[in-house]
Amino acid sequence: MRTRKGAARNQAKKRLFKKVKGFVGGRRKLLRTAKETLVRAGAYAYRDRRNRKRDFRRLWIVRINAAVKMRGLRYSEFIAGLHRANIGLDRKSLSEMAIHDAPAFDKVVEMVKGALLQNAA
Repeated sequence: MRTRKGAARNQAKKRLFKKVKGFVGGRRKLLRTAKETLVRAGAYAYRDRRNRKRDFRRLWIVRINAAVKMRGLRYSEFIAGLHRANIGLDRKSLSEMAIHDAPAFDKVVEMVKGALLQNAA
């Protein structure tokens, strides 16, 4: 008697249909369509895990630029001054500081302006 895949196949389908729960129409109910959609979903998830990092960096830069412009600098000058002043803060923390801790951000901006003036002279 030959062996068949009965139980294993049913378990595999069960796992697959559990993953596609919440998808619309045949993408949830039909085996082949569900498999294809799941592969696509995985590709999007992989891509967007990387894009999320890119998007957050853009957001931080926009926030820093706005905060720095109110204090009389441009973003590029500010970043150059950070390097010259040897301030090792990243964009995420600078963005949070600009929003939630304005006095500390003002101090950083003053240090940056001082470093820029020192190098200009």
